[in-house]
Amino acid sequence: VGFPPASGADIMARVIAQRVGESLGQQFPVDNRPGAGSSIAAGIVAKSAPDGYTLFIGTIANAINASLYAKLPFDFARDFAAIAPGGSSPNMLVAHPSVPVRTVADVIKLAKSKPGQMSFGSSGVGTLPHLAAEMFNGMAGLKMTHIPYKGSPQATFDLIAGQFEVMFGIGSSVMPEVKNGRLRAIAVSTGKRSPALPTLPAVAEFPGLETFQSDLWYGFLAPAKTPPAIIDKLNAATKAAVQRAEVKARIEPSGTVLIGNSPKEFAQIIRDDLARWGKVITVAKVTPEY
Repeated sequence: VGFPPASGADIMARVIAQRVGESLGQQFPVDNRPGAGSSIAAGIVAKSAPDGYTLFIGTIANAINASLYAKLPFDFARDFAAIAPGGSSPNMLVAHPSVPVRTVADVIKLAKSKPGQMSFGSSGVGTLPHLAAEMFNGMAGLKMTHIPYKGSPQATFDLIAGQFEVMFGIGSSVMPEVKNGRLRAIAVSTGKRSPALPTLPAVAEFPGLETFQSDLWYGFLAPAKTPPAIIDKLNAATKAAVQRAEVKARIEPSGTVLIGNSPKEFAQIIRDDLARWGKVITVAKVTPEY
């Protein structure tokens, strides 16, 4: 796992690994190797034996990093075999309650009325919340100013304090603040309404933004050249795990929707996001801070 204990990826890995291990009669210890946007952990797994015993929980960060960084010790598209996605969490477009916006159309109208003066925050340069807003800027023809922070908690705190107007926050991070009224939810960033937030419209419902999609996924991968029979066995065990009631009870309250697709379907999700975020990074001229 390329993130610290108690992170979203870590929780997903531990909950699913326990059930997969039980069904296969194997122990799946979780090894946290945080750093470099999970590229340290990814590099370890990419160089591991393709025998099904060393796996990686990838996230949208890996698809982003493939274009964000000029040099990585692996090729995310080439060096991994998709097993199954574990779940997906929407970004949520949120605003400070004092900002006079309640719909996506309101946000666009306000931003266009004062180009360059309206600001959006994010959890850091090159993170999904940053790139989601850059994609929104580009598709809607806006010039909102980016204010980066060192993580979601700081960005959320300053949005609550009114330091900037809007943010594409990770759903699990901003949902508690929406519920307590300290932030206003405008829309979800998934291609259609999220089952976790069925009353909240999707950004893609608005004219001109039909192809907008920005969700945080977690998925299980193996080193490339892992035999198809092993991939299929791990896929079946993962799909069975995400259907278990105790897994849903542990994961879904955070706003994450559990998914149990095939390796082929998961591989297509990865290819789509590699292309999507590569384009956004190029057009917005995003460069990493390190």
